[in-house]
Amino acid sequence: MAQSAIDYPVRFSVEYPDRPQDRFTVLFRLVFLIPIVIVISALGAGAQYTAPMLMILFRRKYPRWWFDWALELARFTTRVEAYLLLLTDEYPSTDEEQSVHLEIPYPNVETDLNRWLPLVKWLLAVPHWAVLAVLAVVAIFVLVLAWFAILFTGRYPRGLFDFTVGVLRWDSRVWAYSILLSTDRYPPFRLGA
Repeated sequence: MAQSAIDYPVRFSVEYPDRPQDRFTVLFRLVFLIPIVIVISALGAGAQYTAPMLMILFRRKYPRWWFDWALELARFTTRVEAYLLLLTDEYPSTDEEQSVHLEIPYPNVETDLNRWLPLVKWLLAVPHWAVLAVLAVVAIFVLVLAWFAILFTGRYPRGLFDFTVGVLRWDSRVWAYSILLSTDRYPPFRLGA
């Protein structure tokens, strides 16, 4: 029997703003993002995700420090994405959780992960990536609608907010499965928690 998405090991949420959003920062969000995008670009991503695959495959290990680094980088990147998508007005912190929450448990390689599955997880995730590509296009339209809504009303419409958070949640689950390699449980095809 399939387990529900509610107990899926990757958890992602963004707190809905309890006050009107800052229209000025929303108007110039892309300009404010330039410094933080430079920081993310400087960190790079290639080797930090290839190495765990090789370590799991050949050594049956996933060093905790490596996982922690990748998880913190994912949390930081997710805060930047939430800021870009107008989900939060808080400028992305490099070390504080803020209102964006991403939890991925550290796997026990011996008991939780199949040694050979990292070789094909990227292939198994292709259907997810295809759906996420379509959802990303829809999310861009949602972003434009939300941008206008925030400029005129000061609020991100709740339905649009929930949709955007759902897309990021789905993306986080697929990323944890196929790139971070933290779980062998196939991600659910759903936006909800």
